[in-house]
This record gives sequence, structure tokens and C-alpha cells, in this order.
Amino acid sequence: MNTVVLATSNHGKLAELRALLAPLGIEVRTQAEFGVPEAAETGLTFVENALIKARNAARHCGLPAIADDSGLEVDALHGAPGIYSSRYAGHEATDQDNCRKLLENLRDVAEPERHARFQCLMVLLESATDPTPIISQGTWEGRILLAPRGTGGFGYDPLFYVPTHDCASAELAPADKNRLSHRGQALRGLVAAIGWSVEGDWLA
Repeated sequence: MNTVVLATSNHGKLAELRALLAPLGIEVRTQAEFGVPEAAETGLTFVENALIKARNAARHCGLPAIADDSGLEVDALHGAPGIYSSRYAGHEATDQDNCRKLLENLRDVAEPERHARFQCLMVLLESATDPTPIISQGTWEGRILLAPRGTGGFGYDPLFYVPTHDCASAELAPADKNRLSHRGQALRGLVAAIGWSVEGDWLA
């Protein structure tokens, strides 16, 4: 496998995945290069949506495809926004819109009770009809801050407190975030399952 297509049009995810995949010596293409239409995320779980996106990209590009579906689960909100994280405040919502809605829905919850985690389900398909996709999961525990902090990352990063580093995800250096994050964890698992050879301490 010399070339893979990334099944995402999210610029934040794309930048992170490209950085994570760079040490593999694999040519990474994006579905935008092939004019792939967005897949309707009709699944009820992260893994279903990841598979929908990967099959859509592989079918249009004729290449192996990597896709992830990820989101934020907040205990005080019974796991919301979950699979609806990117459209929590509506289908045309911006990251800022989603963060504002999250803070509004947590306004009566004290910060110590705002336990949350990012989940990422990542899949690789050899082709659109691959019956045995490789699937990996990453989970990143933290909690939701009372107000945004930092200017890095995307999505809910300004609100996601990282206890191990006493800062928001948006305050982490990109390399540190890639080592810690749900997406980095999931990709490490995917690479281990595939058996790709990586030099050095990649994402150690």
C-alpha cells in the first residue's frame, strides 16, 4: 500500500492526520483532490459513520481510504454531543457556535463535575468493498472548562481541559496534542494493526 486517501474535508482533521501520517512514507491524498462528494453521515455510532466515509472515498477514488469519526462525550449531558459534535448547534454551525451551545447547556454544572472525553474511531479500507476493515479506537479523558482557553486546534479544543498538562487542548503544541489525542491514539492502533514500519519514536 503506497497511497491512501484521507476521507475528510475537515481542515483541522486533515492537518492533524497528515502530520501523523508523514513519518510512514505513504503518499497521502485527500478526497478533495478527486472531487469526492461528502458522504451523508447516517450512522448511529462513530464506527458506522467512519465506515460510511471511508467506503465513499474508496469508491470514488479507487484507492485505500482512511476515515475517522470523532466527537466529544460529556457525562453531565448523558454523552452528548457525541456523534453530533460537529453539528451540535445546527448543520451550518461553526466551531464557535458549538462551543457556545455546550457552555450554555453546562451553565448549571460545576467545573469539577464536567467530566468529558474525546472519542475517535478510525478505519482503513483496502477498497470500497473490503469486507474486513481495520478499526481502531482512541479515547482522551478530560473535562469541560468554564470558558475557552488557547488559540490552537479546532472544534472543542478551547474548552477541553487536559489534566495531565494543566491546560486546554487548544494551548498544547501541535506535536504534543498529536501524541496525547484520541486521534493520535487511534492512528497508532491502526498502524500497529496494519504492521506499517515506522522509524524512530513515532508518536511515542
